[in-house]
Amino acid sequence: MTKKQVTMVTFATVLANVMAGLDSTIINTAIPAIIADLHGIQLMGWIIAIMLLGMSVSTPIWTKVGEKIGNKSAFELSLLFFVLGSLFQGLANNMYFFLLARALMGVGAGGMGSLPYIMAGFIFDNIKARTKILGYLGAAFSVAAIIGPLVGGYLVDSLSWHWVFYINIPIGLLAIFLSLFYYREGTIKETPKFDVLGSFLIIVGLTLLLLGIQLLGLTSSWIVISLVVAGIVLLVLFFMHEENHPNPVVPISMFKNRALVGDFLLFIFSWGAFLAVNTYLPMWAQGLLGTTALLGGMTLIPNSLVDVVGTLVVNPLKARFSNRTLLSMGLICILISSLGLALAPQSTNIWWLAGIGTFSGFGVGFIFVLLQIKVQVDASEKNMAPATSLSYLIRILAQTVMAAVYGVIMNMELARGVRENSGITMGMLNKLSDANSAKSLPQHLLPTMRNIFHLGLQEIMWCSTGLLVIAIGLNFIFNKNSK
Repeated sequence: MTKKQVTMVTFATVLANVMAGLDSTIINTAIPAIIADLHGIQLMGWIIAIMLLGMSVSTPIWTKVGEKIGNKSAFELSLLFFVLGSLFQGLANNMYFFLLARALMGVGAGGMGSLPYIMAGFIFDNIKARTKILGYLGAAFSVAAIIGPLVGGYLVDSLSWHWVFYINIPIGLLAIFLSLFYYREGTIKETPKFDVLGSFLIIVGLTLLLLGIQLLGLTSSWIVISLVVAGIVLLVLFFMHEENHPNPVVPISMFKNRALVGDFLLFIFSWGAFLAVNTYLPMWAQGLLGTTALLGGMTLIPNSLVDVVGTLVVNPLKARFSNRTLLSMGLICILISSLGLALAPQSTNIWWLAGIGTFSGFGVGFIFVLLQIKVQVDASEKNMAPATSLSYLIRILAQTVMAAVYGVIMNMELARGVRENSGITMGMLNKLSDANSAKSLPQHLLPTMRNIFHLGLQEIMWCSTGLLVIAIGLNFIFNKNSK
């Protein structure tokens, strides 16, 4: 491609990362207004979980789709799914249609999160140039994530929550246009037969498993058990099938490397834990303190800023400390946030909330760089690419599972509160998380409702704390001799 074509295609991939970064934080400021408008507090956990589910089941598939039809067409298709999902979410008038649209958006996000990095590998032969471009992609995501709460809060307060999704449409269409007209791809190489059975097994298996987890406490036990067991059976069959397939969806050989397994486990527990702070911190501010969506979103800004700082200070420290020590430092930082919120009283002001959340952001940025480098080193140069891709998938899966688990924890606490307090309904709790809707609630019941909501938030933070304690233990086990 010419220099202009390369520049335009790079800009298209940057735009994709901007949309992904925006949605990662902007949605948190809109959730209270969405559940108040669509009356879906019992499905609140699925707003995050369904997006992550779509990403997790589609990420390995997009790589294979790119091999078959070309990365250019696969990238444009993923953008189209993301744009359509955004449009349908904005138009949704009930929670079920909203969640279906969000699942479609998640499928598109799975391609947007993986394909640009593969494209960069083909476009930029020079390693230094490629590293520079990957830095731009990472920076685009981080900057968008930082401004997401501000943009989301402004749109929700000034217009409506619908515009949180409409904002993606012009950005996505521009990215599609740039790719269509400027991306010139080489001849698509012949690849082994597409693993249709493996793709089916992992998609259906994960969907059934996560659906069963999310329905815990909302439906009969036998339905939950049936879904979970069916999901596990299909995933076991998936691993058995993949082991002998010439073109596996997920390279199972990666799991035979003990050091890599340790890295993956640390990603699972740390990513599952920090999701609690990022998702529920704005809701704490809005539901318990009665702040606007803008102020609620601002609680995440320090978190996002120090996330970038964490990624920058790791390398200088690597020369002086072992990986085990540095990972422990990062995990303890996230632990301070989770434990701090678990112990925080209901009246904790917004500045303390933002300050507590800051530790989590720094720890996440710190750990991400450490573990990503460690994954590539432990995998060796031969398996560096598939190991990096697998670590991305595992992070999404961890967030997907824990988003569902946190939703279950909240639902169970809310249901218990409704049972134990006459005069309070689930519909009333739906309105509590949005400042404007909360004004219409009986004022004498507000303290009781906020106490119910606070107990749910505390239970979630205690669960996150437990995950981090396990992660610290795993770090000492797997990185005992790590330098």
